[in-house]
Amino acid sequence: MAEVPRRILITGARGFVGRHLTAALGAAYPDTALLTPSLDVRDQKAVAAAVQDASPDICIHLAAVSTVRGAERDEDHAWQVNLQGTLHVARAILRAAPDCLMLFISSADAYGRSFRAGVPVTESVPLAPMSTYAATKAAADLALGNMAEHGLRCVRLRPFNHTGPGQSEQFVVPAFARQIARIAARLQPPLLEVGNIDTRRDFLDVRDVCAAYVACIDQAATLAPNTILNLASGTDRRIGDILAELQSLAGVAVDVRVDPMRVRKSDVASACGNATLAHATLGWAPAIPWEQTLRDVLDDWRGQVGAASGEA
Repeated sequence: MAEVPRRILITGARGFVGRHLTAALGAAYPDTALLTPSLDVRDQKAVAAAVQDASPDICIHLAAVSTVRGAERDEDHAWQVNLQGTLHVARAILRAAPDCLMLFISSADAYGRSFRAGVPVTESVPLAPMSTYAATKAAADLALGNMAEHGLRCVRLRPFNHTGPGQSEQFVVPAFARQIARIAARLQPPLLEVGNIDTRRDFLDVRDVCAAYVACIDQAATLAPNTILNLASGTDRRIGDILAELQSLAGVAVDVRVDPMRVRKSDVASACGNATLAHATLGWAPAIPWEQTLRDVLDDWRGQVGAASGEA
């Protein structure tokens, strides 16, 4: 039986994934202390103090500028958080908690141009980022790989797109769901503004992604040093088809208009992942049906739209 961790430190616990992960960890390890300090990872001294005080067995590093658009708006901030912040956490672990296992949440966006080969990417494919966000994640990912050669216990996880209830409208699935919920509630005309809906992406449910993080903790004692794992479904879905599915679930018909502000300047036609290694290493595979994911996102936005209209 896997050893139950005593203390788990989570950066970025108040974000979308963090909220789902905290619930999953609480269910999996009811007797474990979950430490979720409000922490600016750019502050090296504050990070060092937090790790020193926590003395964690596991550190899950989620804190990040998590959107392409957000990174483009303030590139310096994105580099400070996503690269320097990650280094601050890793260095603090090496100094104050060298036996701690760090789970670094990287991003499949870091593969970038490698997706142009048109096949599901494995962990051995070169990182070739095409945006500031992806570059910051790739740089942190590679830096931790080097630190692992010098004693850092680290697992680098590269999840593909994930969604679920509670996600910000800055991401494509909730952006669609919010607009559709408003149209169904007659709060906006039946016109939906979109970006490029012909691209194809590999999507996961956030709860499946959190299950993979829990599985890493379960397997902490046996994971090879410097493990890298893709988290992916292996299926690329056309963005326009996701929009059609949400319309069908909501029972509404809408006109679609492309908003140039929503179209990325650099993009790839299809991004799909191979998670064979995660399945073999962790026994992990996505379990939540895609329709259930979409229904849960739509229901979440129906609730938010209804609450907002009731307050108005």
